[in-house]
Amino acid sequence: MAGILKGNLDVTKIPKNKIYEGKKGKYIPVVVSINNEVDQFGHNGAVTVDQSKEEREAKEPKIYLGNIKVVWTDGEAMPAAQQQGQSQSAPVAQAAAAPTNDDLPF
Repeated sequence: MAGILKGNLDVTKIPKNKIYEGKKGKYIPVVVSINNEVDQFGHNGAVTVDQSKEEREAKEPKIYLGNIKVVWTDGEAMPAAQQQGQSQSAPVAQAAAAPTNDDLPF
């Protein structure tokens, strides 16, 4: 899937202790969550600060930086990211082999 997402981030909510120095600048790890449905404001998802395993296990609240909207897409479904040690080719092959029925009423 190709697409363009657009949004605004509240930079005042960025925790300074999460910013780290990289080879080409300063970075903050973030997570972009895409929802299946649009919310009441037309947003498709949110941007949060990435949490460590310890923060997730301690059930610390997420730090929301902002919302995003999908403003353009090529119309193809977004593939799931491969997780370490898992092959994505088998499920894709099974999905491709599934018969399609164009006579559906919806």
